[in-house]
Amino acid sequence: MAFVRASIREPRVPARRLRLQMLGLSVLLASVTLLSACAQPDATPPAPSSAATPSRTPTETAAPETTAPETPIAVPSAPAPAAPDFDKKRYSIDDPSSIWVVSNKARALSPADFAPADLTLPVGIPNGNSQPLREPAARALERMDADAASAGIKLSVTSAYRSYSTQVSLYNNYVARDGKDAADTYSARPGHSEHQTGLAVDLDDSGGCSLEACFANTPAGIWLAANAPRYGFVLRYPDGKSSITGFTFEPWHFRYVGPELATEMQNTGVRTLEEFFGLPAAPDYI
Repeated sequence: MAFVRASIREPRVPARRLRLQMLGLSVLLASVTLLSACAQPDATPPAPSSAATPSRTPTETAAPETTAPETPIAVPSAPAPAAPDFDKKRYSIDDPSSIWVVSNKARALSPADFAPADLTLPVGIPNGNSQPLREPAARALERMDADAASAGIKLSVTSAYRSYSTQVSLYNNYVARDGKDAADTYSARPGHSEHQTGLAVDLDDSGGCSLEACFANTPAGIWLAANAPRYGFVLRYPDGKSSITGFTFEPWHFRYVGPELATEMQNTGVRTLEEFFGLPAAPDYI
């Protein structure tokens, strides 16, 4: 019996050996687990570094940055400078040597026998009576004649400067022919004539309307009415203004006043010197 119990007794494993076996098993299990983890990819890839620039496909377009529009700042503009008023006192309207002198039935020249000191003949324009003009008027007439010729207009001088004595003779002849009342409508008395200033010129184009109202409808009359102010001449006795100027319509009679005044009158639509300078109408002699 003793022999039998001894033969079926379980063998004993030393404790140290058992512990080593258990440790080895643990290491083996850990290794298997690690290998399994490495073999299966992680479902969530690591986030890219913020410093990396993502690549785009050729059709990918980066969304534009949206910024709030800047509100423009209103800057007040400086007002445009006002055009200076025309200086109506730049030249005298009383001095007979002034290019702005106004002579009419109520305004006699002083002295009555005034004679300009700078008379000269205009060059290059037919002048049947060889009458001169004051130097600035003569030079301006030459320029105007040259430009008129370029436009196909051929001008000639019918009358220009007339002295006091010449005006005496001319006016007396008109009175003898037509009577005093009629003569006063178209011829100035001595000492009142614009021709005596050397600044007035009567023009013609040899078209059959010399010193006639029909000159206004000739090519020369039309061209002069439109262009004479550019050269400093104004149509001194306009149509419909005889109650102011004292003389009938004379579309051939042009008076030199200089480009500044002539252009100002054209731009403002003021047709007579009396109206422009605020002078009384002069329909009759005082």
